[in-house]
Amino acid sequence: MSARATPAAAARSMVRKLAIVAGVAFFLGFGLVPLYEIACEKVFGIRLAGEPAAEGGAVAMIDESRWVTVQFDASVNSKLGWEFKPRVRNLRVRPGEVIEAWYDAGNPAAIPLVGNAVPSVAPASASMYFNKTECFCFTEQLLGAGERRGMPVRFVVDPKLPREVTTITLAYVFYLNDTATRRLAGQGLPAPDAS
Repeated sequence: MSARATPAAAARSMVRKLAIVAGVAFFLGFGLVPLYEIACEKVFGIRLAGEPAAEGGAVAMIDESRWVTVQFDASVNSKLGWEFKPRVRNLRVRPGEVIEAWYDAGNPAAIPLVGNAVPSVAPASASMYFNKTECFCFTEQLLGAGERRGMPVRFVVDPKLPREVTTITLAYVFYLNDTATRRLAGQGLPAPDAS
């Protein structure tokens, strides 16, 4: 009789362990989102929050009393070889206004390449007031051989931006994602040279 109890007890123990593992995985899936947002804000100076909220959670009002110039910059790491530039170099925006700007990217190579964009905001004191709500930098970007594509970024300059800050620069550097590009090569697509 004790031989039957042992497998049943082992099965119950296994079910408990699996339930704990599933619970921890579920918690980490949601728990890592705030850590990701904190890392983006502290490392890259970019807030991933939604549109700015006023006290009490209401949507912030547009500050009609002033303008802020947002400058756009783009560069590509030499290993990637893409063409990448903003469609406009400067935009005058009102704090609190939702703005969409576009960058254009092209892959002149004869093979598909995957890139990742790393953003930065200057001056650093403005980074906590520059909120991106949509950005191509959140995900890997695949451009096929010879493909050209527009890439949008949607942002809001928080009305709480200090008045002495009148110009903000949003810059991106695109890097080759070797791992994702090689994964494509494993699917029958050619991989880039390992230079």
